[in-house]
Amino acid sequence: MSTSENKIREDIARLSKSLFDRGFSVGSAGNISAAVDDGILMTPTNSCLGFLDPAKISKVSRDGRHLSGDKPSKEIFLHNAFYATRPETGAVVHLHSTYATALSCLSDVDPEDCIPPLTPYVVMRVGQVKLVDYVRPGDERAGDLIRALDGKYAAVLLANHGPVVTGKDITSAVYAAEELEETAKLLVTLRGMPTRMLTDENVAELKAVFGGY
Repeated sequence: MSTSENKIREDIARLSKSLFDRGFSVGSAGNISAAVDDGILMTPTNSCLGFLDPAKISKVSRDGRHLSGDKPSKEIFLHNAFYATRPETGAVVHLHSTYATALSCLSDVDPEDCIPPLTPYVVMRVGQVKLVDYVRPGDERAGDLIRALDGKYAAVLLANHGPVVTGKDITSAVYAAEELEETAKLLVTLRGMPTRMLTDENVAELKAVFGGY
């Protein structure tokens, strides 16, 4: 096992514990993966993000074959679809965080733009968020639904399920997932109140200066 792979395993365990300790995941909810040179590292099925053993984190091939470690998360199809359609993806974070999941359950969210541009940081770190139709957890059709998006979104909300966020590496993916959750919290808090969103011009400037997702 390479030094870089060991480091990524340790990063997954450390950042997963941070998410768990702060309530971004509970019980055995959520799963995280990160790309390595010869495959994908993924949190094991039914594991708790707060108590991961780096050595037991699953390793799978790019076509989904289990190579080593404990059995991978049942959401492997979801993760692989992002790696296949967004070549720049270095990590995928799927949480059941409270406020983003709450938004995924609301019937009046815009399915094309679940997280409107409330703050500059959600534009910079997350981008436009698509609502993906509900399928049961672990259903292979989740991968088909992500592939159908043709890599256009760095983050999605799974209807009645929760957020999935990608990044160029494990740290940026976790930070983006945190930013999405905090923005969702603001959106839920502000529901029913007159709210000022960033303008199209504001969003265009952010994308021009900081790049887009």
